[in-house]
Amino acid sequence: MKKNKIIQMLLIIAAVLLFGTVGYHVVEPTYSFFDSLYMTVITVTTIGYGEIKRLSTTGRIFNLMLIAVGWFGIFWVARMGGQMIVEGQVLKFFGRHRMDKKIASMKGHYIVCGYGRVGRIVCEEFQRHKTPFVIIERNPELVEEIIQKSYVYYQGDCTHDQSLIAAGVNRARGLINAVAEEADAVYITLSARQHNPDLFIVARADSFSVVQKLERAGADRIISPHVAAGSRMAMGALRPNVVDFMTIAQLDDEEGLRIEEVVVSDGSSLIGKSFKELDVRARYGLNVIGIKKPDGKMVYNPPAAQVING
Repeated sequence: MKKNKIIQMLLIIAAVLLFGTVGYHVVEPTYSFFDSLYMTVITVTTIGYGEIKRLSTTGRIFNLMLIAVGWFGIFWVARMGGQMIVEGQVLKFFGRHRMDKKIASMKGHYIVCGYGRVGRIVCEEFQRHKTPFVIIERNPELVEEIIQKSYVYYQGDCTHDQSLIAAGVNRARGLINAVAEEADAVYITLSARQHNPDLFIVARADSFSVVQKLERAGADRIISPHVAAGSRMAMGALRPNVVDFMTIAQLDDEEGLRIEEVVVSDGSSLIGKSFKELDVRARYGLNVIGIKKPDGKMVYNPPAAQVING
């Protein structure tokens, strides 16, 4: 909408110049197109240098018409410009331009679709871990909150391919699909997967019926906030100390305790060595609580003789 107003202002100015240039050339055939443009500019701006060549009566009548049209155009452009300044749209337009440039320079980032109750928490976690991310949100009120928090964002509809492309889906590392509407969630997942086959997609599922649809659409992980909250509440009642420990391990960096994952890539010097040979705890002060094998199986509390495979 803001960009459209600026385009309208430029079109009005161009229309006045075109009207005057063509009009002078038609009414006064001795005027070249450059002379006609020059006369249009000095007439509309009321500089008043005088006529290049003496105008005929018809030329003077056209001159009066051009003054009226020109001043109407100037008034309309000034009105639109004043409105944009009052509304802060000029600053927002250039701010949007800077934001677009920042997004264009990002690579290996995450895209958060929807800044609602779930998306807000996701963004706070990404910010805390200094993970680059871009938010796509269409609600103007939520966008204002995003701006206040200095997050990188794109204002648009997550279900539109244009919004995903503008947020850098082709260069992104992952996408958090946090929208509540089931149909939108499936469509966003499907579109994102088509744009970037290597994208790691985590999708929100508020009902069991949408889980299979999200899997078919290409989601790598599907999280149900209601199931997660219910399970955590039950564990909080049955094993409160365990829940407290896990909370500290996940959220409290100041305690010096964090649970992280390390990806062992092909060609790594760790491959083929046992934990006893590596002596991870003595060298790095780390405790290995589990490993995920290439076939997807998990080994919890691996023994010292466990060999790391690629």
